[in-house]
Amino acid sequence: MVTRALMLASALILFGCAQPTERGQQYLDGKLETTLERTDHIETDAPRDFNTFSAQAEKVEETSPSLKAKYQNLYAQLKVWAQESGNPSELAKYGVNVEQLAGADQKGNTLFTGYFSPVIEMRHTPDHLFKYPVYAKPQCGAVCPTRAQIYDGALKGKGLELGYASNMIDPFLMEVQGSGFVHYADNDELDYFAYAGKNNHPYVSIGRILIERGLIPKEKMSMKAIKEWVAENDSATVQEVLEQNPSYVFFESQPGADVVGAAGIPLLPMAAVAGDRSIFPMGTPILAEVPLLDANGKWTGVHVLKLLIVLDTGGAVKGGHLDLYHGMGARSGIAAGHYRHFGRVWKLDLTAPPLQIPAN
Repeated sequence: MVTRALMLASALILFGCAQPTERGQQYLDGKLETTLERTDHIETDAPRDFNTFSAQAEKVEETSPSLKAKYQNLYAQLKVWAQESGNPSELAKYGVNVEQLAGADQKGNTLFTGYFSPVIEMRHTPDHLFKYPVYAKPQCGAVCPTRAQIYDGALKGKGLELGYASNMIDPFLMEVQGSGFVHYADNDELDYFAYAGKNNHPYVSIGRILIERGLIPKEKMSMKAIKEWVAENDSATVQEVLEQNPSYVFFESQPGADVVGAAGIPLLPMAAVAGDRSIFPMGTPILAEVPLLDANGKWTGVHVLKLLIVLDTGGAVKGGHLDLYHGMGARSGIAAGHYRHFGRVWKLDLTAPPLQIPAN
């Protein structure tokens, strides 16, 4: 322990000033040699908030018999730990094995981004304002038309239109989220559009395109900033930028459905995350220091310790990157769009018989 402390102190002296911290980066654990590194000690003074874990775990158990069989005992242990202790250093006493995620920098800094379920206004039939179609998945083999070809009418008249939006950016952002709610004003119906597949062309970040063209500064990039840029430009300009991303997501209508992730489990705000399936099988519980942001998207200097469950995945969510579900609607969208900050993450697994309670 003394040797490790001296090594950490030396590292801070040599590199502390050069290591960025403005987005919540921390350097408490030295270099982690593997993607997941077994640990018996978690050093954290972050305030604890485990309030959402129990409800999300119950959604898993109610919805998926296979995940219930796999994780019920672990979830039960974590509920007991959260109620009786909540101290990360005592997880082993409750039969819980801990592995720290190395993060992209191999120093434990895991990137947290955010996603949400948008609610967009649509109509069942087009008119002079609501004229931008959202499509169900066509039968087009391994590769479907590109975004530019779809915008140019490649799918028009094939009976695939699920409805019509009043602009191009709302459906585009729903594609980025992977699903969303739709309100049809013509019959006051709320519908859920679930992910139905994509056209299998590569994904290109529109945010990166806007930064590279000098249209939005990198330090100000967010979903809110993208929407503001769209509002300031005509539809042809917006379309040309959106077409730089040839990937296109198709949807299927599921009236009355819950928001579900790739695991098919209803997602609860600030309780579920999308992660890399090769590291976190669906249903995996994690302990995470989540960076706390203010209303303007700035890191407050505080991390909050939370129990989360990995129930979703995404094409851009790889390695040391987690996408935190924020909920439904515009306010959740703004909060999710601010997230590009770092926290530490520990994967949890059961190593003892269920409900083994530590002796006093």
